[in-house]
Amino acid sequence: MQTIQTNKRILVSNVLFATDFAKSSKAALPYAIALARQYGAKVFIAHAIALEPNLSVPLDPPPANADPSRLDAERHLADLARAASVGNVAHEELLARGDVSNVLLDIAQKENVDLIVTATRAKHGLTKLVLGSNAEKIYRQAKCPVLTIGPHVPPLETTDWRIKHILFPTDGSEASRAALPYALSLAEENQATLILLQLMPLIPPALLEGYETSIRESLRALVPAEANCWCSPEFVVRFEFPAEGILRLAAERGVDLIVMGVKKSSSGSAISTHLPWAIASQVVAEAECPVLTVRG
Repeated sequence: MQTIQTNKRILVSNVLFATDFAKSSKAALPYAIALARQYGAKVFIAHAIALEPNLSVPLDPPPANADPSRLDAERHLADLARAASVGNVAHEELLARGDVSNVLLDIAQKENVDLIVTATRAKHGLTKLVLGSNAEKIYRQAKCPVLTIGPHVPPLETTDWRIKHILFPTDGSEASRAALPYALSLAEENQATLILLQLMPLIPPALLEGYETSIRESLRALVPAEANCWCSPEFVVRFEFPAEGILRLAAERGVDLIVMGVKKSSSGSAISTHLPWAIASQVVAEAECPVLTVRG
């Protein structure tokens, strides 16, 4: 089993903010700016111009000054860049024509992006994300973490995002634990309470107490001893369905950020059948705080 280094400091130099200019997408911009400001990072504000649906054969693209869709996108990007939330944060607007997920993933690779920030207006499941069916490809294929601002997340009044409570749910798998260094680093940066949660299936009542104690100790072993100097770790074990349990605890504790690992699908299909992926999609769609997913 690969050992995951849990006490490394996460650095963010380049943030990719993906936008389709919808209201929900604009509401996610202050979160991207807040993190960029915290880390001294540059923000790439990016939009993918849709391919013309009626063109069955590739044609030479029109000149930039004669392409209405590009000119319209340029105006929208300029409006975003002038937003008060952007302020003096280093930023650059990027446009490209093509498949949304391919465009964004290409930008992420070319610009050495450390974090992708996007939004969803979907209230039920990943297939209705604001970026459409391409959004799952971003989650599954992006080499960097993806921060998603869901439809129930309140807007930031300022770009001072105070992260005081972080929830890290895990099923004990290596894929889920891949997100732990990010949870720990963010907890350190913000002097936040870090809640480690493991949700287990129902078992006979006679076994509950000993089993719960064992799992809690396993969670405790994930956190380096020095973490107590810069965050307040808590260890919670519950016996309920994963997505519902994560959302319930996050609401109970007023969590500011959920950090969770997801598996990369081994198939090329548009919809992943991995259980951890289904859990992540439900959490992203229904959480009342941003969700940071890290591909394991």
